[in-house]
Amino acid sequence: MSVFRRYLAQRLVASAVTLLGVSAIVFSMVRLLPGDPARTIAGLLATEEDIARLRTDLGLEQPLHVQYGHFLARLAHGNLGRSARTSQPVLEELGPRLFRTLELAVLSAVLATLAGVAAGTLAATRPYSGFDYGLSLLTLFGVSMPVYWLGLMLIVVFAIQLQWLPAAGAEGPASLILPALTLAAFSVALIARMTRSSLLEVLGQEYVRTARAKGLPERRVVLRHALRTALVPILTVVGLQFGALLGGAVLTESVFGWPGMGLLLVESIFSRDYAMVQGIVLVFSALFILTNLVVDLCYAVIDPRIRYG
Repeated sequence: MSVFRRYLAQRLVASAVTLLGVSAIVFSMVRLLPGDPARTIAGLLATEEDIARLRTDLGLEQPLHVQYGHFLARLAHGNLGRSARTSQPVLEELGPRLFRTLELAVLSAVLATLAGVAAGTLAATRPYSGFDYGLSLLTLFGVSMPVYWLGLMLIVVFAIQLQWLPAAGAEGPASLILPALTLAAFSVALIARMTRSSLLEVLGQEYVRTARAKGLPERRVVLRHALRTALVPILTVVGLQFGALLGGAVLTESVFGWPGMGLLLVESIFSRDYAMVQGIVLVFSALFILTNLVVDLCYAVIDPRIRYG
């Protein structure tokens, strides 16, 4: 087995163990919530017989370790169970919601990466200038700003006062603009700061000064020589921020009524839909782990000096 395949196998095993740990934590936490989930699902008008029958159907009368064993057995066959609210398979309900969340997260990640790298590069090539200080203030504002507050302010300005964009829902491409901007704001700030600091460090290295001494244009020196070396830490931040965008989508989708997994997660928590909550968290975790794995594999493409062993 080659070194790369051995490394990939080790990462896949570690990812499976991580998902197993996440499933155990989520399985336990949702069952520690106060109240009777069978009564919550059955509704206020349900009789005690109806509640007892529902509790039996959901397997809630069994010990916790028995319930978890049944959950793992279903999970091994690719079955996340059935939603207690709709009685539909969790995977069938997650499909359209997952597409909506990925649509929002990918667009936000692209916007954040392009804007962050561009702003950070301009700041690094003009250190301690007015643009650099202005970018520092903007990034501080972006990092400190709550997602839900920014979303509400964008709705007030662009949807209510100017009436340029829809305030909520998913009725077309225009509905993506406000939630994508809201979700990308925090990541733009972090990526811009990382790009600036990483590129400043690289621009002071000897091979960059040699490239300049050879008479190469400054744009080529920055983009083809310095920025490529500086991309490794930037790529790490981008990968981590994509996972953060998936988590931040919970608040953003709630504010804008975006029909993704984040909004479904909030609804499922309030309705005590155990199977749906577990399925959504596992999918979020799997996407985050997959993103980190892809980022690690991209390191060797960006920097040939990196080898896996």
